Amino acid sequence: MPLYRQEGIFGRAGLAIPQSTLAQWVGQMGVQLQALVDALKAELLTFPVLHADETPVAMLDPGAGKTHRAYLWSYSIGAHDPVRAVIYDFADSRAGKHAQDFLGDWRGTLVCDDYAGYKALIAKGVTEAGCMAHARRKFFELQEHGQSQIAGEALERIAAFYAIEQQARELDAEARQALRQTKAKPLLEDFKAWLLACRGKIPNGSSSAKAIDYTLKRWAALTHYLTDGRVPIGRVEM
Repeated sequence: MPLYRQEGIFGRAGLAIPQSTLAQWVGQMGVQLQALVDALKAELLTFPVLHADETPVAMLDPGAGKTHRAYLWSYSIGAHDPVRAVIYDFADSRAGKHAQDFLGDWRGTLVCDDYAGYKALIAKGVTEAGCMAHARRKFFELQEHGQSQIAGEALERIAAFYAIEQQARELDAEARQALRQTKAKPLLEDFKAWLLACRGKIPNGSSSAKAIDYTLKRWAALTHYLTDGRVPIGRVEM
């Protein structure tokens, strides 16, 4: 909540606390918590699989007389790891250098979307894993905007992938990978063949074509989880 609103709330409660004092408190709290953040980051970077995301936030920009779009970058330990931890890193832009600066020399598997800002990390040796939920969303939105047979069948097929993940949920990484190879891999291969067949029958630029093209473009990243039982089928909620 913006400090000017907090100042008003305190004022209506009979407490005269100026924004300058509130800002000072926030700054002092940040200094006190920095050691904890540093320790959490050091622990997070020891894990081989991480999830990354970036969310736009409005930042007040008094000099410009309007808000500025900043970003809250989030980094989480893998969904199949026993430890649960998320670090939020505020940045004034969506530039990929922010992710590079945060991850530094870390070279594991990063579960992320297709944002170009992550590509420099991939080029430096980070392994990219896609999020099946993003591919699913394309077909879900297509289905919501009109009864599409392609979207409906795609959603059913993707649901089968997630059902297998439910079976693998309590398994260790080795057993999870074996189950995926046995059950999910054939379904994914059939799904790709079906997508290619559908794509040849629909015009370029259509909503169905865009949904299929996204999935095919991201295929290597989306199916990377088949080869590594530590990697989830999609990104965790952060």
